[in-house]
Amino acid sequence: MKIGIPTEGRSGETRVAATPNTVGQLIKLGYEVVVQAGAGAQSSFTDEAYEAAGASIGDPLDAEVLMMVNAPTLEELDRLKPHTTVIGMLSPALDPELVAELAKRPLTALALDAVPRISRAQSMDVLSSMANIAGYRAVVEAAHEFGSFFTGQVTAAGKVPPAKVLVVGAGVAGLAAIGAAGSLGAIVYATDPRPEVADQVKSLGGEYLKVQSGEEEQASATGYAREMGEDYNRLAAELYARTVPDMDIVITTALIPGRPAPRLITEEMVASMKPGSVIVDLAAANGGNVAGTVAGERTLSANGVRILGYTDLPGRLPTQASQLYGQNLVNLMKLLTPGKDGQLVIDFDDVVARSICVVRDGELTWPPPPVQVSAAPAAPGAGGAPAGAAAAAAPGSTKQPTSAARRYTLTALAALAFFVLVAIAPSALVPHLTVFALAIVIGYYVIGNVHHALHTPLLSVTNAISGIILVGGIEEVGHYSTVVTIISAFAILLASINIFGGFSVTRRMLSMFIRS
Repeated sequence: MKIGIPTEGRSGETRVAATPNTVGQLIKLGYEVVVQAGAGAQSSFTDEAYEAAGASIGDPLDAEVLMMVNAPTLEELDRLKPHTTVIGMLSPALDPELVAELAKRPLTALALDAVPRISRAQSMDVLSSMANIAGYRAVVEAAHEFGSFFTGQVTAAGKVPPAKVLVVGAGVAGLAAIGAAGSLGAIVYATDPRPEVADQVKSLGGEYLKVQSGEEEQASATGYAREMGEDYNRLAAELYARTVPDMDIVITTALIPGRPAPRLITEEMVASMKPGSVIVDLAAANGGNVAGTVAGERTLSANGVRILGYTDLPGRLPTQASQLYGQNLVNLMKLLTPGKDGQLVIDFDDVVARSICVVRDGELTWPPPPVQVSAAPAAPGAGGAPAGAAAAAAPGSTKQPTSAARRYTLTALAALAFFVLVAIAPSALVPHLTVFALAIVIGYYVIGNVHHALHTPLLSVTNAISGIILVGGIEEVGHYSTVVTIISAFAILLASINIFGGFSVTRRMLSMFIRS
C-alpha cells in the first residue's frame, strides 16, 4: 500500500505528518511513501531529504493511506479515492460536522487524538506528545513577554529576585512547563486535583500546593483528571486567590479533551496580579481557564497583565513537533501492520484500533465503546466497599479474606514453633536463630510498606546482602556433606542472579538521567 503525506491545508500550520526519519521506518514496514512537494518546508525538511530516505515526491491524494496532522478539508475529501484511509487529529468529539462528512463517503477515518490512555498505547498518544511541546513552549513565550530574569541574580548594580511561576494542572503539559521554568531558575509552584502527582512535581524542583479537600481523586476512566465537585472548586478558588497575586507568571493547563475548559482564574485574580505579569492559557482553544483569554491572541488586561491565548504552541517548534507526531504515526502503523508487509489491518478486537476508528468503509463507528484505563480507580462495591473486596467476598469466590482470628492463630503457632526450635537447638545456634527471626519480621514490614513502583530500585541496592550470601555459599561448598554442598551451590546461583540483575537494573536507572 502507498502512504501519502500532503502539505497541511490549515492556515498557519507548520507541522508535517512525516519526517525523513519516520519515512524510513514506514518503508521498513513494507509501505511506499509519497510526499507532496514542499510538505516539510516549514518544518525544515527538504524534498531532497525525503527522497534520500526512500520517499517519492508526487500527489499524496492518490495513495491508499493519507497521513495528516489536521483534519482534511472538504475539497481534499472530494478528491480522495474510494476506500482511502485517512489518519490524523480529527477531533471527532468536537467536530460532528466532519464526522458526518466522513460517513457520507466510502472512506475509513482514524482519529489519532482518540488513542485511549492505556499503557501499551502511550507510544501513540499524540495528545501527550503535543502537550509536552506546548508546556515547554509556554514557558518560552512567557519568558519572552516577562520583563525580567527568571533566575535570581546578585550583581554590582543590585539584587534581582527569581521569578515566581504557578502551573495550574500537573499533567504532561504542566510537568513540561515545571521542568522548563525550573531549569531557567524560577521558583515554581503547581496544583493538581490528583495527589499522586505531588512526587512528580517535587522531582522536577517544584513545590506542590495541595487543595485541602477530601474530594481529591486519581485519574478518571479516560486517564485525565476528572471534573471536581463544588467543594473542591471552592477551596481551589480560595487557594488561587491567595497565591496568584504573588506570582509573576501563571500557566494554566486544565483541560479534558472534548469538553469546555474549566474557568479557574477569575477577573478579580487577574486584577490582583502585578503589572507586567504574564498568563499563558494552554486551554484557550476550548474556552480557556482564565477570564479574558482570547483564543489565538495576546491580550492586555486593564492592570497591565499580559494574557497569551495562543493555540499553536506545538507548531512554534515545528521540527520537533513533526518528529514526535510522525513517530506516533509510525508506532500506530506498527500496530496496524501485523505482517510488516505494507498491508493495513484494522482489527476491532484490538481496543486501540477500535477506539480511534471514526468511520470504517463509510460506516459510522463513532463513538467507540468506553475503555477502562489502568489509571482509573476501581469502582466501589456495594455499601462503599472496594470492588476487589466485594469480589473476594462474593459467593463462589475461591479466595476468601483472612480473618483476624485465623491470622493471630497462625502467628501464635509460628511463635510456638520458633520457641520449640530454640529449646532443642545447640546454644551456639540460638543467637543466629534470633537474628534470623528478627530479620524476617523487620524485613516483612519494611518491604511490605514500600510502594510497588519502588521495588525495582530496591532490588538494585540489595547487592551487598546478596554478596554476603554468595561469599558464604562459596565458603561452604565441598567442605561438608553433599546436602550442604547442594544447598550452597543453590545459594550461589540465586545470589549471582540477584547481583547481576541488580547491576543491570541500576545501569538502566542511571541511564534515565544521562543526557544523550
